[in-house]
Amino acid sequence: MSSYTIREYAPADETSWLRCRVLAFLDTAYFDDVWRAKPPVAAPGFALVAADEHGAMAAVMDVAVEDGLATIETVAVHPDHRRRGLGRALLAAATARAAAASATTLDAWTRDDPGTLDWYRAMGFAESDHYLHVYANHYTEPAEPKRAVATPRPGLKPMILFLHGKLADEQRMREEFSRVHVCRRFAMQLSAPSSDTARAR
Repeated sequence: MSSYTIREYAPADETSWLRCRVLAFLDTAYFDDVWRAKPPVAAPGFALVAADEHGAMAAVMDVAVEDGLATIETVAVHPDHRRRGLGRALLAAATARAAAASATTLDAWTRDDPGTLDWYRAMGFAESDHYLHVYANHYTEPAEPKRAVATPRPGLKPMILFLHGKLADEQRMREEFSRVHVCRRFAMQLSAPSSDTARAR
């Protein structure tokens, strides 16, 4: 960890932030969730980064905070910097920041990548709610969009669709569509900030 700096995101980090996220997601179920610009995080939410000795993003974490709930919107570790404790370090900084912002719960939604699920469990999150992410892709199977959209809009032909479904329908969805993910919520309770932290605010 000595060669990394945990700090707040700065606008000059955007290109490196986007590259880190794309490469981190490439071997996961989010491989095609690509952004061309970093979404803003409204206060009291925050964005943290782990920068390497050259200032490049080695890991990133964005957290939204609203009405006592903090939600991890993005967490990504660059493949060249994995297994060095960067995710854990960002999480530790994020939980302290979220608690200081009066959040009582920190949660995240993720898909069914075994390593990611293991990480959340090891960090102390508990799994709860579930629903389906379903893709209907003409290029995978030409009939999939037709199964997803009974009556398409005139003049438009559905080619690739992303849909939410009920977990109870998982077996049927997997029979009808080749790409189905279980989206899972992980959550942990946050400790109130210490009196010293509260005075520092």
